[in-house]
Amino acid sequence: MHSDQVFPTDSFGSDLITLRMLNEDDAPAIAIACNDVEIQKWLPLPTPYTIESARWFVNDHATKTQEAGTGIIFAIDHAGDFIGCIDVKRAEWINGECEIGYWTMPEHRGHGYMAQALDILSRWVLLSQGFTRTYVRVAVENIASQRVAEKAGFIREGIARQAGRVHSGRVDLVIYSKVTTDLVQEQ
Repeated sequence: MHSDQVFPTDSFGSDLITLRMLNEDDAPAIAIACNDVEIQKWLPLPTPYTIESARWFVNDHATKTQEAGTGIIFAIDHAGDFIGCIDVKRAEWINGECEIGYWTMPEHRGHGYMAQALDILSRWVLLSQGFTRTYVRVAVENIASQRVAEKAGFIREGIARQAGRVHSGRVDLVIYSKVTTDLVQEQ
């Protein structure tokens, strides 16, 4: 399936972080991060996550996702350092909604970078790309990712039972959303 609409590949961000397209130079950091115990706990990634897996993610998956119009994957940079990934997925242009997912390199957790990246990306999706709703799905036990969503202004909607899969099996997911009217209410 090919969408008539695709996300632009421009970089954007704030004084603190930049969201940019992935490139081959990111593959080693992605391989390291995706072998992290916490990331492996919450994402059903290959184990071990090899450099070949990371190259496929950068060169094949990210490119095809953007070209198909189903999403876009960004690297997050802070002061020239790769600190994680954030992506739009399940983009439904007709319905005006999409999901956002994210993960942070272990050494960059707890500094507020991901909450800022999530806020920036969600505003970009809602204000610049014409979507009306974006959402985040987080395992019920993944408190750190829930805090990121809350700090980025997402509203908790409820729990989708057995909606996610991790290495240990099925998990319940907390659903958070941000909609265009949330941004209007901030003003």
